[in-house]
Amino acid sequence: MQDFDVKAILKSLSIEGEFLPASTGKKWFGEKKDKIVSYSPVDGMEIGHVFQASEEDYEAVIAEAESAFKKWRLVPAPKRGEIIRQIGLKLREHKDALGKLVSYEMGKSLQEGLGEVQEMIDIADFAVGLSRQLYGLTMHSERESHRMYEQYHPLGIVGIISAFNFPVAVWSWNSFLAWVCGDVCVWKPSEKTPLSAVACQKLVQEVFAENNLPEGLSCLIQGDYKIGELISNDKRIPLVSATGSTRMGKKVGAAVGARLGKSLLELGGNNAMIVSQDANLDIALLSAVFGAVGTAGQRCTSTRRLIVHESIAETVKEKISQAYAQLKIGTPLDADNHVGPLIDLQAVDAYNKAIEQAKQEGAKVIVEGGVLEGEGFESGCYVKPAVYEVKNSYEIVQSETFAPILYVMTYSDIEEAVDMQNDVPQGLSSTIVTNNLMESELFLSHAGSDCGIANVNIGTSGAEIGGAFGGEKETGGGRESGSDAWKIYMRRQTNTINFGKTLPLAQGIKFDF
Repeated sequence: MQDFDVKAILKSLSIEGEFLPASTGKKWFGEKKDKIVSYSPVDGMEIGHVFQASEEDYEAVIAEAESAFKKWRLVPAPKRGEIIRQIGLKLREHKDALGKLVSYEMGKSLQEGLGEVQEMIDIADFAVGLSRQLYGLTMHSERESHRMYEQYHPLGIVGIISAFNFPVAVWSWNSFLAWVCGDVCVWKPSEKTPLSAVACQKLVQEVFAENNLPEGLSCLIQGDYKIGELISNDKRIPLVSATGSTRMGKKVGAAVGARLGKSLLELGGNNAMIVSQDANLDIALLSAVFGAVGTAGQRCTSTRRLIVHESIAETVKEKISQAYAQLKIGTPLDADNHVGPLIDLQAVDAYNKAIEQAKQEGAKVIVEGGVLEGEGFESGCYVKPAVYEVKNSYEIVQSETFAPILYVMTYSDIEEAVDMQNDVPQGLSSTIVTNNLMESELFLSHAGSDCGIANVNIGTSGAEIGGAFGGEKETGGGRESGSDAWKIYMRRQTNTINFGKTLPLAQGIKFDF
């Protein structure tokens, strides 16, 4: 894309010069120490750099956040929603630039980069409405002249640890809801996408400044796993929301649990699509291909397993092969391309090792993979989407590889297919493609999919913000975004009011003196 000028895009997002380790907007902390360099997987070029935060930087940020919370919690929720409305307008104004930066820094297609910013706008709209719907409950007391009710209060500081594959959207899912609930946020973005985070920080701080609000409402702190450990072990942070690998999530969950804090974990997925003998194969094919190769297989909801009825297996494999032969791989900034790069060379290495292990375990090639070289692929991060016929029991199939590798397996009856779908450690997203009502209802029943997301006749990816997003088992059990996911960002309180002149005790207990 010849007219893509990353410097102009950064400038339009107020990103110029160097960026220090931790910020609340205009205020910077710490000293210039180790650099975190952002390289684009699109062309391998350096976009810019930030600096690694120290423990002293971290302490300064937490102090700012604590101070801001004492003021923010007193702002009425609908007025907090008004601030989020303004943030949504700011995102609309800068959607094109921010979407391009996300695409260039992460490597996802330009359409997906713009779509990620649209998700931020959508959750802003959701949060505005939510600001007038933070409902509690009332209930009848067993005691005369007593009233009982429940209400929700802000927690305090919410720690957000986000991943590279959705460098801005997942942060917004957490922060926008947390702000509406009266919390403040400390955000540690992925070291692989630091500048997208800086852009978001700049935009929200403009809104806060325009409304004379404290900078500490939104704190950005750049760093490696050590910053994540500080957040996880900090008793001043009652909730830690972490998105990433299961390995990372287990460490965060253990650390937060040891201090009896709350954690919201969005971890790995090993998502399957069941293709019934009664499926609409056009729907199945489009859903499977998009789910497997979209974002170069680097979504937590990417389709990784295709469980096909044995009677149509050969037809499906042939159609998949034909579809993959038409995929265009190249710069994600060109809308004609279907598949962009993996995030970095480490991801490419994981891709190669997964293919090698699958073959060692007995996988049969349907569509061969490989790393692409030559003009347009200089970054070394472009790979071929691959498809292999396997058994669900293979060790490599039981794990998640963040790459465009699709595993195909067959089944004979729907109960077997559901068992195969569930027989992995992860439990994020799942789907069945079928026109058989009995099969679809079984899939959605207690005896069906054990995932947090279960779909019929659509793919495993592409969740809408209106529903709660998250999964079970090693996916972590967290829920973000829509529905009543807001409740985790607040503390629940039961209140009883005696408006009578006596003190009757519960359960009719007598206590005379």
